[in-house]
Amino acid sequence: MTKTKEVLKKNTMLIALAVVMVLFQVLISIAGKGSLFAPANITNLILQNSYVVILAVGMLLCILTGGNIDLAVGSTVALVGAIAGVMIVNNKVNVYLTILVCLVLGILIGAWQGFWIAYVRIPAFIVTLAGMMLWRGLALIVLNGLTISPFPEEYLKYFSSFLPGDVGNKGLVLSVTLIVGGVICAVYLATQLISRAGKLRKGYDVESAVMLWGRIVLICAVVMGLSYLLGCNKGIPVVLILLGVIVLAYSYYTQNTVPGRYLYAMGGNEKAAKLSGINTNRTLFFAYTNMGFLSAVAALVCIARFNSAAPSAGTNYELDAIGACYIGGASAYGGTGTVSGAVIGAIFMGVLNNGMSILGIDANWQKVVKGAVLLAAVVFDIISKKQSSKQ
Repeated sequence: MTKTKEVLKKNTMLIALAVVMVLFQVLISIAGKGSLFAPANITNLILQNSYVVILAVGMLLCILTGGNIDLAVGSTVALVGAIAGVMIVNNKVNVYLTILVCLVLGILIGAWQGFWIAYVRIPAFIVTLAGMMLWRGLALIVLNGLTISPFPEEYLKYFSSFLPGDVGNKGLVLSVTLIVGGVICAVYLATQLISRAGKLRKGYDVESAVMLWGRIVLICAVVMGLSYLLGCNKGIPVVLILLGVIVLAYSYYTQNTVPGRYLYAMGGNEKAAKLSGINTNRTLFFAYTNMGFLSAVAALVCIARFNSAAPSAGTNYELDAIGACYIGGASAYGGTGTVSGAVIGAIFMGVLNNGMSILGIDANWQKVVKGAVLLAAVVFDIISKKQSSKQ
C-alpha cells in the first residue's frame, strides 16, 4: 500500500493528464465536434506546443537554481525571429548562416542577462523584466513594426516538414511511423533492462518486476499509439524529432551529470552548495545563457510554423513556459523538478487549450481555467512540502 501511494504521488500529474484527456474526449464526442485523438488534431497539438516544450526545458533549469524565472523569453523569441526574417527574407542570406547567427544571438542575450543575475546579483525578476521590454523594443525597431513573410521552402523544411515526406503515399507514411515507433520501444526496453541489471549487480534497490514491466508496456503502448495516429495523418513532424533530442539531452544532463546536479544543489541551499565547493555564480550564469539559447531555438521553430516574423511574436510565451514547469512538478522555491515533468506540464496546458478551443469555450474563460490550474499546482506543491517537513 505504501509503494502504491508513492507511485501515485510521483505520477500525480501524469494521471491528471490522462484524466483530462479522457474527459475532453468524452465532452467533445458528446458535443459532436470530432475527437481529441483525431490524427490531424494530434499533429496540431505537437506543432502548436513545440515552443512551450522547448522554453519549459530551459525555464526549468532557471527555476531549479532557486525559484528564479526568465520573463524575457517571449521578447527574445520576437527579436531572434525578427533578425532571421530580415536576413533570410529581405536580404536573402544563406539559411545555415542565419540559423547560426540566431543561435549565437540567443546565447549572447542569455549571457547578458546571466551576467547581471549571477555576478552582479541583481534579482532575476528585475533583469528579465527589463529584458522583456528591451528585446521587444529592438524587435519592433528591426521589423519597423511590420510582419515579414513568407520564408523560403529551404528554411521551412527543417522545422515544419514531415517524415518520410511522401505524404501522398499513405501506406508508406504509416509503415515508416510504425517502424520508428517499434524501434523506439525496442531501445527503451533494452535500456530499462540493462539499467535494472546494472543496479542489481551493484546491490541497489530496484522496483518490482511487476512495476517495471507495467511501466514498459504502458509507455510502449503510448508510443505505438502515437506512431499510428501520426502515420494516419502526414507522418512524423520534424519538430518532434528536435523536441525528442532536446528532452533526452537535458534529461541526461540534469539527472546524470555533475554540473546538472549542481542546479539541484544550488536550489536546495545555495549557501551550503557554495561552501561545498560549487561555483554557484557559474551555475546560475549557465542557466540563463542556456535559456537564451533555447529561446533562439524556439524562435526558429515559431517563425517556420507561422511562416512569418512578426513584432508581436512570443507574446505571453514566458507565462506558458513557467506554467508548464510548475504544473509539471517544479518547486516554486527551486531544487525540485524534472525535464519529463516540465514536458508533461506543457502537454497538459496544450491539451487544455486545444480541448477548450474545440469545445468553443470563450478565450476569456480559457484564461480563467489555466490560471486556476496553475494556482492549484503551486498550492499542491507547497502543501506537500509542509506535510513532508512535519513528518
